[in-house]
Amino acid sequence: MEDIPQIITKTYHIKNMVSNCCIMLLGEKFVHAGIRVDELKLGLATLTYDPDFISESQIKQILLNYGFDFITSHDKKIVEQVKIAVIELIHHLNNVDSIVRKSDYLVEKLGKSYQYLSKVFSTHEGITLEKFIILQKIERIKELIHHKEYTLSKITYMIDYNNVQYLSNQFKKITGLSATEFRNNEIPMKKSIDRLY
Repeated sequence: MEDIPQIITKTYHIKNMVSNCCIMLLGEKFVHAGIRVDELKLGLATLTYDPDFISESQIKQILLNYGFDFITSHDKKIVEQVKIAVIELIHHLNNVDSIVRKSDYLVEKLGKSYQYLSKVFSTHEGITLEKFIILQKIERIKELIHHKEYTLSKITYMIDYNNVQYLSNQFKKITGLSATEFRNNEIPMKKSIDRLY
């Protein structure tokens, strides 16, 4: 009698998945390793594989090779969900209506109080959630300035600052350059959004 392979399907929470490029890269690497990808989205992968041929440590090694890792604790899953939500709001949704406050968006998206999310985030990341949001906003501003499609007034509105002066002051405080100096710099100094601190 032939042994029936013991195929398993498991969902993993993954750290540092912050863009569609991360999804595409991991999808390719999993398929190349002989792992079926049932679902792959920011921070989450549902994989089907035969444990006789693929081990969880091999999956972990694929992740580590490209700067990702498993998330195992409940609090760290919350932190990763917060990061993904902030990045999604600031870098992908463009918030052009300037209606949604960042805290309201996080509360609605994650179903937890802002105070709870902020406490868990700062406990595990070593910086406050507010500082993380500011760093993400600055990186998005760098990107928008570099592409030269929008005026600073329009960027101020898009990134949900109250006025150009406040944006300019915060930009200079974080980067050491004014927005104009940054725009005139031939080599843009943009950082990877998952490596800001």
